[in-house]
Amino acid sequence: MGKLLRQLLNWHPSRPEWGAALVAGFGCALPLLLGLFSGHPGFLWATVGAFQAAKANPLHRLGMLRMLLLIALGALSTALGFWSATHPLASLGLFAFYALLLAWLQRYGTEAGKLGIGLAICLCLGQGQFGVSNFSNPEAIAVLFALGGLWVTLLAFGLRGMHGLRMWPYMPRLMSVLRVLRRHARRTPIRQWRLHALTYVLACSAAGLLVTLAGLPRGYWLTLAVFTTLQFDVQRSLIRAIQASFAILLAAVLLIYAGHSLAEPALMAMILLPLVTLSRAFQANHYGLFVMQTTLCFVLLAETLAHDWNLPQVRLLNALLGVGLALAVTLVMYGLRRWFERRSLPRRPEPASDPAEPGAVSPVRPERAQASADTTHRSAD
Repeated sequence: MGKLLRQLLNWHPSRPEWGAALVAGFGCALPLLLGLFSGHPGFLWATVGAFQAAKANPLHRLGMLRMLLLIALGALSTALGFWSATHPLASLGLFAFYALLLAWLQRYGTEAGKLGIGLAICLCLGQGQFGVSNFSNPEAIAVLFALGGLWVTLLAFGLRGMHGLRMWPYMPRLMSVLRVLRRHARRTPIRQWRLHALTYVLACSAAGLLVTLAGLPRGYWLTLAVFTTLQFDVQRSLIRAIQASFAILLAAVLLIYAGHSLAEPALMAMILLPLVTLSRAFQANHYGLFVMQTTLCFVLLAETLAHDWNLPQVRLLNALLGVGLALAVTLVMYGLRRWFERRSLPRRPEPASDPAEPGAVSPVRPERAQASADTTHRSAD
Protein backbone atom coordinates (compact mmCIF):
# COMPACT_ATOMS: atom_id res chain seq x y z
CA MET A 1 0.00 0.00 0.00
CA GLY A 2 2.90 2.35 0.70
CA LYS A 3 4.22 1.90 -2.82
CA LEU A 4 0.81 2.71 -4.27
CA LEU A 5 0.54 5.87 -2.15
CA ARG A 6 4.00 7.00 -3.22
CA GLN A 7 3.00 6.37 -6.82
CA LEU A 8 -0.13 8.47 -6.43
CA LEU A 9 1.72 11.30 -4.67
CA ASN A 10 4.51 11.33 -7.25
CA TRP A 11 2.11 11.31 -10.19
CA HIS A 12 2.65 14.35 -12.40
CA PRO A 13 -0.09 14.50 -15.06
CA SER A 14 0.45 16.02 -18.45
CA ARG A 15 -0.92 19.39 -19.46
CA PRO A 16 -4.71 19.60 -18.95
CA GLU A 17 -6.75 19.00 -22.11
CA TRP A 18 -9.50 21.57 -21.57
CA GLY A 19 -10.92 21.23 -25.08
CA ALA A 20 -11.48 17.50 -24.71
CA ALA A 21 -12.75 18.10 -21.16
CA LEU A 22 -15.43 20.53 -22.37
CA VAL A 23 -16.47 18.05 -25.06
CA ALA A 24 -16.80 15.35 -22.39
CA GLY A 25 -18.75 17.63 -20.04
CA PHE A 26 -21.25 18.87 -22.64
CA GLY A 27 -21.47 15.44 -24.22
CA CYS A 28 -22.45 13.75 -20.96
CA ALA A 29 -24.62 16.62 -19.73
CA LEU A 30 -27.32 16.47 -22.44
CA PRO A 31 -28.29 12.77 -22.17
CA LEU A 32 -27.86 12.79 -18.39
CA LEU A 33 -30.21 15.74 -17.94
CA LEU A 34 -32.72 14.25 -20.39
CA GLY A 35 -32.69 11.03 -18.40
CA LEU A 36 -33.04 12.95 -15.15
CA PHE A 37 -36.08 14.91 -16.32
CA SER A 38 -37.78 12.13 -18.28
CA GLY A 39 -36.91 9.19 -16.03
CA HIS A 40 -36.33 6.95 -19.07
CA PRO A 41 -33.49 4.44 -18.45
CA GLY A 42 -32.41 4.55 -22.10
CA PHE A 43 -30.65 7.88 -21.61
CA LEU A 44 -28.30 6.10 -19.21
CA TRP A 45 -26.77 4.20 -22.14
CA ALA A 46 -26.49 7.39 -24.18
CA THR A 47 -24.55 8.97 -21.28
CA VAL A 48 -22.22 5.97 -21.05
CA GLY A 49 -21.65 6.06 -24.82
CA ALA A 50 -20.88 9.77 -24.66
CA PHE A 51 -18.24 9.24 -21.97
CA GLN A 52 -16.79 6.29 -23.85
CA ALA A 53 -16.30 8.44 -26.95
CA ALA A 54 -14.98 11.42 -24.96
CA LYS A 55 -11.95 9.43 -23.77
CA ALA A 56 -10.29 10.10 -27.14
CA ASN A 57 -8.73 13.50 -27.79
CA PRO A 58 -10.14 14.87 -31.08
CA LEU A 59 -7.16 17.20 -31.56
CA HIS A 60 -4.71 14.30 -31.86
CA ARG A 61 -3.88 12.76 -35.20
CA LEU A 62 -5.62 9.45 -34.46
CA GLY A 63 -8.22 10.99 -32.14
CA MET A 64 -11.22 10.85 -34.49
CA LEU A 65 -10.45 7.33 -35.66
CA ARG A 66 -10.08 6.17 -32.07
CA MET A 67 -13.35 7.88 -31.15
CA LEU A 68 -15.26 6.01 -33.83
CA LEU A 69 -13.64 2.74 -32.80
CA LEU A 70 -14.60 3.34 -29.17
CA ILE A 71 -18.21 4.04 -30.16
CA ALA A 72 -18.67 1.04 -32.46
CA LEU A 73 -16.87 -1.53 -30.31
CA GLY A 74 -18.33 -0.14 -27.08
CA ALA A 75 -21.90 -0.38 -28.40
CA LEU A 76 -21.27 -3.95 -29.53
CA SER A 77 -19.71 -4.90 -26.17
CA THR A 78 -22.59 -3.40 -24.18
CA ALA A 79 -25.22 -5.20 -26.26
CA LEU A 80 -23.36 -8.51 -26.00
CA GLY A 81 -23.02 -8.17 -22.24
CA PHE A 82 -26.73 -7.38 -21.85
CA TRP A 83 -27.68 -10.35 -24.06
CA SER A 84 -25.42 -12.80 -22.21
CA ALA A 85 -26.91 -12.00 -18.79
CA THR A 86 -29.41 -14.86 -19.16
CA HIS A 87 -27.08 -17.36 -20.86
CA PRO A 88 -24.42 -18.82 -18.54
CA LEU A 89 -22.33 -20.46 -21.26
CA ALA A 90 -22.45 -17.34 -23.43
CA SER A 91 -21.42 -15.22 -20.47
CA LEU A 92 -18.53 -17.59 -19.72
CA GLY A 93 -17.30 -17.50 -23.31
CA LEU A 94 -17.68 -13.73 -23.74
CA PHE A 95 -15.82 -12.84 -20.56
CA ALA A 96 -13.05 -15.32 -21.43
CA PHE A 97 -12.76 -13.80 -24.92
CA TYR A 98 -12.67 -10.21 -23.63
CA ALA A 99 -10.11 -11.15 -21.00
CA LEU A 100 -7.90 -12.70 -23.68
CA LEU A 101 -8.45 -9.64 -25.90
CA LEU A 102 -7.44 -7.30 -23.08
CA ALA A 103 -4.31 -9.31 -22.32
CA TRP A 104 -3.42 -9.37 -26.03
CA LEU A 105 -3.89 -5.61 -26.40
CA GLN A 106 -1.74 -4.94 -23.33
CA ARG A 107 1.22 -6.47 -25.16
CA TYR A 108 1.10 -3.64 -27.69
CA GLY A 109 1.47 -0.74 -25.30
CA THR A 110 -0.48 1.41 -22.88
CA GLU A 111 -2.83 2.99 -25.42
CA ALA A 112 -3.91 -0.38 -26.77
CA GLY A 113 -4.47 -1.58 -23.21
CA LYS A 114 -6.65 1.46 -22.52
CA LEU A 115 -8.81 0.53 -25.51
CA GLY A 116 -9.18 -3.02 -24.18
CA ILE A 117 -10.15 -2.00 -20.64
CA GLY A 118 -12.78 0.38 -22.03
CA LEU A 119 -14.41 -2.45 -23.98
CA ALA A 120 -14.27 -4.74 -20.93
CA ILE A 121 -16.00 -2.08 -18.79
CA CYS A 122 -18.78 -1.76 -21.39
CA LEU A 123 -19.25 -5.54 -21.33
CA CYS A 124 -19.48 -5.53 -17.51
CA LEU A 125 -21.98 -2.66 -17.46
CA GLY A 126 -24.16 -4.35 -20.07
CA GLN A 127 -24.30 -7.60 -18.12
CA GLY A 128 -24.71 -5.97 -14.71
CA GLN A 129 -27.56 -3.64 -15.73
CA PHE A 130 -29.81 -6.51 -16.82
CA GLY A 131 -32.94 -6.66 -14.72
CA VAL A 132 -32.41 -3.24 -13.14
CA SER A 133 -35.15 -1.64 -15.29
CA ASN A 134 -37.83 -2.72 -17.76
CA PHE A 135 -35.65 -1.66 -20.68
CA SER A 136 -34.50 -5.06 -21.98
CA ASN A 137 -33.65 -4.74 -25.68
CA PRO A 138 -29.94 -5.23 -26.54
CA GLU A 139 -30.32 -3.71 -30.03
CA ALA A 140 -31.93 -0.56 -28.65
CA ILE A 141 -29.22 -0.29 -26.02
CA ALA A 142 -26.52 -0.45 -28.71
CA VAL A 143 -28.30 2.23 -30.77
CA LEU A 144 -28.66 4.58 -27.78
CA PHE A 145 -25.01 4.00 -26.86
CA ALA A 146 -23.98 4.90 -30.42
CA LEU A 147 -26.22 8.00 -30.45
CA GLY A 148 -24.55 9.32 -27.30
CA GLY A 149 -21.13 8.72 -28.83
CA LEU A 150 -22.10 10.38 -32.13
CA TRP A 151 -23.29 13.44 -30.20
CA VAL A 152 -19.79 13.73 -28.73
CA THR A 153 -18.31 13.18 -32.19
CA LEU A 154 -20.30 16.15 -33.49
CA LEU A 155 -18.89 18.29 -30.67
CA ALA A 156 -15.40 16.99 -31.49
CA PHE A 157 -15.72 18.08 -35.13
CA GLY A 158 -16.73 21.54 -33.91
CA LEU A 159 -13.66 21.65 -31.65
CA ARG A 160 -11.39 20.76 -34.58
CA GLY A 161 -13.02 23.52 -36.65
CA MET A 162 -12.39 26.06 -33.89
CA HIS A 163 -8.70 25.15 -33.96
CA GLY A 164 -8.53 25.40 -37.75
CA LEU A 165 -7.77 21.70 -38.24
CA ARG A 166 -8.96 19.35 -40.94
CA MET A 167 -12.27 17.65 -40.19
CA TRP A 168 -10.64 14.26 -40.84
CA PRO A 169 -6.87 14.18 -40.30
CA TYR A 170 -4.38 12.36 -42.47
CA MET A 171 -4.06 8.72 -41.49
CA PRO A 172 -0.63 7.08 -41.04
CA ARG A 173 0.43 4.10 -43.08
CA LEU A 174 -0.78 0.75 -41.85
CA MET A 175 2.68 -0.82 -42.05
CA SER A 176 4.12 1.92 -39.84
CA VAL A 177 1.47 1.28 -37.19
CA LEU A 178 2.10 -2.49 -37.33
CA ARG A 179 5.84 -1.92 -37.00
CA VAL A 180 5.37 0.17 -33.85
CA LEU A 181 3.00 -2.41 -32.36
CA ARG A 182 5.45 -5.22 -33.08
CA ARG A 183 8.20 -3.26 -31.33
CA HIS A 184 6.00 -2.92 -28.23
CA ALA A 185 5.15 -6.62 -28.25
CA ARG A 186 8.82 -7.66 -28.22
CA ARG A 187 9.35 -5.94 -24.86
CA THR A 188 7.33 -8.59 -23.02
CA PRO A 189 8.56 -12.22 -22.88
CA ILE A 190 6.03 -14.57 -24.41
CA ARG A 191 6.07 -16.90 -21.38
CA GLN A 192 5.23 -14.07 -19.01
CA TRP A 193 2.41 -12.90 -21.30
CA ARG A 194 0.91 -16.39 -21.53
CA LEU A 195 0.78 -16.64 -17.75
CA HIS A 196 -0.83 -13.21 -17.55
CA ALA A 197 -3.40 -14.11 -20.23
CA LEU A 198 -4.27 -17.38 -18.50
CA THR A 199 -4.82 -15.53 -15.22
CA TYR A 200 -7.13 -13.04 -16.92
CA VAL A 201 -9.13 -15.75 -18.69
CA LEU A 202 -9.65 -17.87 -15.57
CA ALA A 203 -10.62 -15.00 -13.27
CA CYS A 204 -12.84 -13.04 -15.69
CA SER A 205 -14.70 -16.05 -17.07
CA ALA A 206 -15.41 -17.27 -13.53
CA ALA A 207 -16.67 -13.79 -12.60
CA GLY A 208 -19.03 -13.60 -15.59
CA LEU A 209 -20.37 -17.08 -14.91
CA LEU A 210 -20.88 -16.34 -11.20
CA VAL A 211 -22.92 -13.20 -11.88
CA THR A 212 -25.14 -15.03 -14.37
CA LEU A 213 -25.72 -18.16 -12.29
CA ALA A 214 -26.30 -16.32 -9.00
CA GLY A 215 -28.37 -13.56 -10.61
CA LEU A 216 -26.54 -10.90 -8.60
CA PRO A 217 -28.08 -7.42 -8.81
CA ARG A 218 -25.58 -4.73 -9.87
CA GLY A 219 -23.22 -7.51 -10.91
CA TYR A 220 -20.80 -5.13 -12.58
CA TRP A 221 -19.43 -4.29 -9.14
CA LEU A 222 -18.06 -7.86 -9.11
CA THR A 223 -16.80 -8.10 -12.67
CA LEU A 224 -15.29 -4.60 -12.67
CA ALA A 225 -13.46 -5.41 -9.43
CA VAL A 226 -11.88 -8.43 -11.17
CA PHE A 227 -10.84 -6.48 -14.27
CA THR A 228 -9.38 -3.59 -12.27
CA THR A 229 -7.55 -5.75 -9.73
CA LEU A 230 -5.76 -7.83 -12.36
CA GLN A 231 -2.98 -5.86 -14.01
CA PHE A 232 0.08 -6.81 -15.99
CA ASP A 233 2.64 -6.69 -13.16
CA VAL A 234 0.50 -8.28 -10.43
CA GLN A 235 1.70 -11.84 -11.08
CA ARG A 236 5.31 -10.91 -10.33
CA SER A 237 4.76 -10.05 -6.67
CA LEU A 238 2.31 -11.13 -3.98
CA ILE A 239 2.70 -7.76 -2.26
CA ARG A 240 1.69 -5.98 -5.48
CA ALA A 241 -1.42 -8.14 -5.78
CA ILE A 242 -2.46 -7.49 -2.18
CA GLN A 243 -1.87 -3.74 -2.61
CA ALA A 244 -4.08 -3.68 -5.72
CA SER A 245 -6.81 -5.59 -3.87
CA PHE A 246 -6.83 -3.17 -0.93
CA ALA A 247 -6.83 -0.18 -3.30
CA ILE A 248 -9.89 -1.49 -5.18
CA LEU A 249 -11.72 -2.24 -1.92
CA LEU A 250 -10.95 1.20 -0.53
CA ALA A 251 -12.19 2.88 -3.72
CA ALA A 252 -15.38 0.78 -3.67
CA VAL A 253 -16.08 1.62 -0.02
CA LEU A 254 -15.60 5.35 -0.63
CA LEU A 255 -17.82 5.24 -3.70
CA ILE A 256 -20.57 3.33 -1.89
CA TYR A 257 -20.41 5.71 1.06
CA ALA A 258 -20.67 8.75 -1.21
CA GLY A 259 -23.65 7.33 -3.11
CA HIS A 260 -25.41 6.26 0.08
CA SER A 261 -24.89 9.70 1.60
CA LEU A 262 -26.24 11.58 -1.42
CA ALA A 263 -28.92 9.14 -2.64
CA GLU A 264 -30.51 11.84 -4.81
CA PRO A 265 -30.20 11.66 -8.63
CA ALA A 266 -30.36 15.44 -9.13
CA LEU A 267 -27.64 16.10 -6.55
CA MET A 268 -25.47 13.31 -7.94
CA ALA A 269 -25.79 14.74 -11.45
CA MET A 270 -24.74 18.19 -10.23
CA ILE A 271 -21.63 16.72 -8.64
CA LEU A 272 -20.88 14.21 -11.38
CA LEU A 273 -20.71 16.55 -14.38
CA PRO A 274 -17.87 18.75 -13.01
CA LEU A 275 -16.13 15.59 -11.83
CA VAL A 276 -16.29 14.06 -15.32
CA THR A 277 -14.97 17.29 -16.85
CA LEU A 278 -12.03 17.49 -14.45
CA SER A 279 -11.30 13.80 -14.82
CA ARG A 280 -11.10 14.14 -18.59
CA ALA A 281 -8.97 17.28 -18.34
CA PHE A 282 -6.41 15.51 -16.12
CA GLN A 283 -6.66 12.07 -17.69
CA ALA A 284 -3.84 9.86 -16.43
CA ASN A 285 -1.20 8.45 -18.77
CA HIS A 286 -0.24 5.65 -16.36
CA TYR A 287 -2.24 2.52 -17.12
CA GLY A 288 -3.16 1.59 -13.54
CA LEU A 289 -4.29 5.11 -12.64
CA PHE A 290 -6.22 5.38 -15.92
CA VAL A 291 -8.08 2.14 -15.12
CA MET A 292 -9.02 3.40 -11.66
CA GLN A 293 -10.05 6.82 -12.93
CA THR A 294 -12.13 5.51 -15.84
CA THR A 295 -13.83 2.78 -13.82
CA LEU A 296 -14.95 5.23 -11.13
CA CYS A 297 -16.44 7.58 -13.73
CA PHE A 298 -18.24 4.75 -15.52
CA VAL A 299 -19.71 3.43 -12.27
CA LEU A 300 -20.87 6.89 -11.20
CA LEU A 301 -22.52 7.48 -14.58
CA ALA A 302 -24.26 4.10 -14.40
CA GLU A 303 -25.43 4.72 -10.82
CA THR A 304 -26.52 8.35 -11.18
CA LEU A 305 -30.18 7.56 -11.82
CA ALA A 306 -30.26 4.64 -9.36
CA HIS A 307 -32.85 4.69 -6.59
CA ASP A 308 -31.52 1.77 -4.53
CA TRP A 309 -28.56 3.41 -2.79
CA ASN A 310 -30.31 2.44 0.45
CA LEU A 311 -28.91 -1.08 -0.16
CA PRO A 312 -25.15 -0.51 0.02
CA GLN A 313 -24.49 -4.05 1.26
CA VAL A 314 -25.30 -5.50 -2.18
CA ARG A 315 -22.62 -3.43 -3.88
CA LEU A 316 -20.09 -4.04 -1.12
CA LEU A 317 -20.65 -7.81 -1.24
CA ASN A 318 -20.16 -7.85 -5.01
CA ALA A 319 -16.95 -5.85 -4.71
CA LEU A 320 -15.64 -8.19 -2.00
CA LEU A 321 -16.42 -11.25 -4.12
CA GLY A 322 -14.70 -9.74 -7.16
CA VAL A 323 -11.53 -8.78 -5.29
CA GLY A 324 -11.42 -12.15 -3.51
CA LEU A 325 -11.82 -14.06 -6.79
CA ALA A 326 -9.10 -12.04 -8.52
CA LEU A 327 -6.72 -12.42 -5.58
CA ALA A 328 -7.35 -16.18 -5.31
CA VAL A 329 -6.65 -16.80 -9.00
CA THR A 330 -3.56 -14.59 -8.81
CA LEU A 331 -2.20 -16.51 -5.82
CA VAL A 332 -2.78 -19.86 -7.54
CA MET A 333 -1.04 -18.74 -10.73
CA TYR A 334 1.81 -17.22 -8.72
CA GLY A 335 2.32 -20.53 -6.91
CA LEU A 336 2.29 -22.47 -10.20
CA ARG A 337 4.82 -20.09 -11.71
CA ARG A 338 7.16 -20.49 -8.74
CA TRP A 339 6.79 -24.28 -8.90
CA PHE A 340 7.62 -24.38 -12.61
CA GLU A 341 10.64 -22.14 -12.04
CA ARG A 342 11.97 -24.51 -9.38
CA ARG A 343 11.41 -27.49 -11.65
CA SER A 344 13.22 -25.85 -14.55
CA LEU A 345 16.35 -24.99 -12.51
CA PRO A 346 19.34 -27.29 -13.25
CA ARG A 347 20.34 -29.66 -10.48
CA ARG A 348 23.54 -28.86 -8.61
CA PRO A 349 26.34 -31.45 -8.92
CA GLU A 350 27.08 -33.52 -5.83
CA PRO A 351 30.07 -32.19 -3.81
CA ALA A 352 33.30 -34.18 -3.90
CA SER A 353 34.31 -36.12 -0.77
CA ASP A 354 36.69 -34.52 1.74
CA PRO A 355 40.28 -35.88 1.47
CA ALA A 356 40.72 -35.50 5.23
CA GLU A 357 38.16 -38.20 5.94
CA PRO A 358 39.48 -41.75 6.39
CA GLY A 359 39.04 -43.90 3.31
CA ALA A 360 38.45 -40.93 1.06
CA VAL A 361 40.21 -40.76 -2.28
CA SER A 362 41.61 -37.40 -3.24
CA PRO A 363 40.59 -36.23 -6.67
CA VAL A 364 43.36 -36.07 -9.26
CA ARG A 365 43.31 -33.35 -11.83
CA PRO A 366 43.87 -34.38 -15.48
CA GLU A 367 46.87 -32.07 -15.88
CA ARG A 368 48.65 -33.60 -12.87
CA ALA A 369 47.80 -37.11 -14.02
CA GLN A 370 49.33 -36.46 -17.46
CA ALA A 371 52.46 -34.94 -15.87
CA SER A 372 52.96 -37.97 -13.58
CA ALA A 373 52.53 -40.31 -16.53
CA ASP A 374 55.22 -38.48 -18.52
CA THR A 375 57.61 -38.65 -15.56
CA THR A 376 57.05 -42.41 -15.27
CA HIS A 377 57.83 -42.96 -18.96
CA ARG A 378 61.07 -40.96 -18.70
CA SER A 379 62.27 -42.92 -15.67
CA ALA A 380 61.49 -46.18 -17.48
CA ASP A 381 63.58 -45.10 -20.48
